[in-house]
Amino acid sequence: MFGIIMQKVSAGAKEMTVRDALNSALDEEMSADPKVFLMGEEVGEYQGAYKISKGLLDKYGPERVLDTPITEAGFTGIGVGAAYHGLKPVIEFMTFNFSMQAIDHIINSAAKSNYMSAGQMSVPIVFRGPNGAAAGVGAQHSHCYASWYASCPGLKVLAPYSSEDARGLLKAAIRDPDPVVFLENELLYGETFPVSAEVLDSSFCVPIGKAKIEREGKDVTITAFSKMVGYALKAAEILAKEGISAEVINLRSIRPLDRDTINASVRKTNRLVTVEEGFPQHGVGAEICASVVEESFGYLDAPVERIAGADVPMPYAANLERLAVPQVEDIVRAAKRACYRSVPMAAAA
Repeated sequence: MFGIIMQKVSAGAKEMTVRDALNSALDEEMSADPKVFLMGEEVGEYQGAYKISKGLLDKYGPERVLDTPITEAGFTGIGVGAAYHGLKPVIEFMTFNFSMQAIDHIINSAAKSNYMSAGQMSVPIVFRGPNGAAAGVGAQHSHCYASWYASCPGLKVLAPYSSEDARGLLKAAIRDPDPVVFLENELLYGETFPVSAEVLDSSFCVPIGKAKIEREGKDVTITAFSKMVGYALKAAEILAKEGISAEVINLRSIRPLDRDTINASVRKTNRLVTVEEGFPQHGVGAEICASVVEESFGYLDAPVERIAGADVPMPYAANLERLAVPQVEDIVRAAKRACYRSVPMAAAA
């Protein structure tokens, strides 16, 4: 299987798309545990709306790869009930915008049951699918739900960036005894990343709640998740040419949030820029800022910079859509402001 979906890059490295990383993780976990099953719209006969479940129906049959009607409330409720009885459902939403149809089951049925049963009942279920902005799909298909779900006790919320993230975090999510919201990104599915032999091992797993320092630096900390990690790394390359050393943190886990790694980085760089596609108010960046102010305020040498999506529903027009989501140049400008290498916005105004 791996010979088909990967190409050799060098003697010791291979490449894998995020799509194939997710597919292989699902395949291996379904093979290892007969309690794992996949359910959602077009996951079977159509091989998945984004081909994440390609080949799984043929391999595991219709009892473990279940096509559903267009009724998120219905099949999510069935999934939670199955988890109550010890099965391990993976529920696919064609987009997380449609999880709003099922949010009662996610929050009230899945997230709260372990606490309300005094720990007697676990709910081992994964809710996964593309989250946030794609391209030209309008306001009802572009919403980022990271901060929504991350505000709810009882849920774990993961947001992979690379193929390593996608493969390791999905395996961890399926093996976890608690409900996990797994936020993918449609525009990352076709992206290719290098993967090591360790990542390709069937036992590979990325720990939930641990961020990854993608690039070390000493002048400013940049936190990001999902697609924005790539933007942050591109910004760091541009900043390096101008003498600014940026440390880029891939959050990976939104809840629990790796506050230790973030604060340790800020205590080293003394500056912070947070990046996310979602809305600015009550966002993931706002929570990170609060954590740094509470735990590392004395180390800050500049105001914290937050880069987020525009505070409007996503426009459909391509030119307005680009203005509504963060761009690499926005991150570069914010980092320069934090390092006092540009005119502050207030002064420019």
